[in-house]
Amino acid sequence: MSTEYHHGVRVIETNSVGAAIRMVSTAIIGLVCTAADADADAFPLNTPVLLTNPAGAIGKAGTQGSLARALTAIGKQVRAWTVVVRVEAGLDSASTTTNVIGTTTANGLRTGLQALLSAEGQLGVKPRIIGVPELDTKAVANEVASICQKLRAFGYIAARGTTGAYAATKEEATAYREEFGQREVMVMWPNFLAWDGEAGEAIEMPAVAYALGLRAKLDQQIGWHKSISNAVINGPEGITKDVFFDLQNPASDAGYLNSKEVTTIIRRSGYRFWGSRTCEEQGGKFAFENYTRTAQVLADTIAEAHFTFIDKPMHPSLVRDMLGYINGRFRDLVAGGYLIGADAFFDPDRNSKEDLAAGRLLINYRYTPVPPLENLIFEQSITDEFLAEFAQSIQA
Repeated sequence: MSTEYHHGVRVIETNSVGAAIRMVSTAIIGLVCTAADADADAFPLNTPVLLTNPAGAIGKAGTQGSLARALTAIGKQVRAWTVVVRVEAGLDSASTTTNVIGTTTANGLRTGLQALLSAEGQLGVKPRIIGVPELDTKAVANEVASICQKLRAFGYIAARGTTGAYAATKEEATAYREEFGQREVMVMWPNFLAWDGEAGEAIEMPAVAYALGLRAKLDQQIGWHKSISNAVINGPEGITKDVFFDLQNPASDAGYLNSKEVTTIIRRSGYRFWGSRTCEEQGGKFAFENYTRTAQVLADTIAEAHFTFIDKPMHPSLVRDMLGYINGRFRDLVAGGYLIGADAFFDPDRNSKEDLAAGRLLINYRYTPVPPLENLIFEQSITDEFLAEFAQSIQA
C-alpha cells in the first residue's frame, strides 16, 4: 500500500487473481482410421488433424476404409472436436494392426495411435475419448488402453472372438472382456445396423463409433459424471445380434452381459447402450465409467490450474490461497451435481520441514464421485389394512 499523502480516491489495478480453476475440456474425441481414397491434404497420413465438425468432413473422407463411417456415426450424435489420425491400410490384418498401433520413427515422429500423444502439442487439444472403430483387434485394444492411461482418457473397444472377428455370441463377448483389467476401457457388444447411402441398404456399423459421439454429447449436455448407459442414440435402425432385455429380469441376455462387465445395446424407445462398467479388476474403486472419468478430470483440472503457482515463494499464504481456490471449485462441482462431496487440505504430518525446505509441498484432496443408479429395488407387499375404513368410505 502506498504511504504517499493523497486526499481523494485511487484505483490500483492488479492481475494477481490467483488460480482461476477452469474445468478441462472433456468432449474431445481421438480417432484412428483408414481411408485410402481420402483427401490427402485434409487427412495426411499419421498426422493428427483437428475437426470442429466431424459431419462436415465426410465429403473429404473417401469411401474406402473406416473413416467415413466413423465420422458419420459421430456426426449423428454431436458436433464435437475430433482429432483424426489416418493410417495406411496394410496388405493384411496384421500389417494394418501394426500401422494402427503405430510407433515413434527415427526422426521422432509418432504414427498411428501414438500420434494422438502429439495432438496437444500440435493442435492445442488433448483427446479424452478414444476409439478405433472396426480396427480394434486385440493388439489394438491393448494399445488403446495404454494410450488412454497416458492421456487420462477413456476408450471404447469392441468384443472380439477367438478368430479376431467380432464376437459371435454373448459368451464370446464376456470371455473377451476377461482379457482386460484397465479402468480406462469399456468392452461393447454387439454392433448396430444403419442405413448406408452408397450401399443402398442397412449395413453393420461399429458400436464404438456411436459410443465416441454419444460420450462427447453427454459431456456437452449433461457432464462427465453421467455414464454412457441408457441414453438414446441417433442413427441406428437395428442391431447385429438378438439381445434379450427385460428390465426386471437379471437372467436376460443384457443382464448376463452387464454382470460380466460388457456394455450391450437394447431397443427401448430407440436404441441405447446398456451398461456402465469398466474393465477394472475386481475389487477396485473405479468399476463405473463415470468414476474413472471423474478421477481423470479432477486430476487434470487441479494440476493444470496450478501451473502458475510453480516457482512462486512458498509462504503459508500461498498454500491458503491454493486451498481456497480448490475448495471453492469443489463446492461448485458439488452444487452442480458432478460430485457428492470433496475437500482439499494441508496435512502437517506429511509435510516435514525437510520437504518444505526442499521445495516440496503436498496438498491432499479427497472426493466422492456420483454413483449411477444401476440397481433399483422396490419392495412390494400386500395388506388388508386399507379395508379397515371400507364402510365409512361408502357412506361418505
